Amino acid sequence: MSHALTLYRLQQTDTRLDQVQTRLREIGNSLENNPALRAAREQVQTSDSARTQAEKTLREAELNAQSKRIKLETAESNLYGGRIHNPKELQDLQSNVAALKRQLAPLEDGQLEAMLAVETAQEKNAQSQAALRQVEATVINQNSLLKGEKSTLEHERDRLIAERSANTATLPADTLQLYETLRQKKRGLAVARVTENTCGACGNELTPTQAQAARQAGQFVHCASCGRIIFSN
Repeated sequence: MSHALTLYRLQQTDTRLDQVQTRLREIGNSLENNPALRAAREQVQTSDSARTQAEKTLREAELNAQSKRIKLETAESNLYGGRIHNPKELQDLQSNVAALKRQLAPLEDGQLEAMLAVETAQEKNAQSQAALRQVEATVINQNSLLKGEKSTLEHERDRLIAERSANTATLPADTLQLYETLRQKKRGLAVARVTENTCGACGNELTPTQAQAARQAGQFVHCASCGRIIFSN
């Protein structure tokens, strides 16, 4: 078998191996850091924070309103309890009761608004929780499929690595070094097949002499345009 043919087969193996390795990395990223799951979890955290803040605001509104009610009840008890008979004191108490009622009204309105805000926040939180559960179920199913694909690709990767070792074992060190150097320079493609007298990588048209030489066993022909080794059988 010519070294040119061995290099071409090695190139085919390496090209597929690159594809397998790339896909395995993609699967690894998907299994470890699913974008949809991350977004759903972030939405739950956001809705949790909003619900917590709404509940805190409601508690503060309830405390403020309750404090004002206690003051109002105390003032009304003094006003209507019959213990105070001084007209001036009674008039002051009446004014105080009226003022407390005016102060209580917006506090009760605020309390009602806070209650509605809590209900809305709780509803949104429940929706985000449900959405997260749905995404988690989908991801679990996808992960099952991805894990199956990952296992298949890992077996293929091992087979390709064995094929690569078998091919490289038959090549001289300088030939293998030439191939590896071209692979680094040419984005992974060191050997291109001749297709209709053109370089299969860059499309450069070969001269009849180059095309004939590419079919000869025992010598390497480089594309005059891209510099890759060209192979023809």
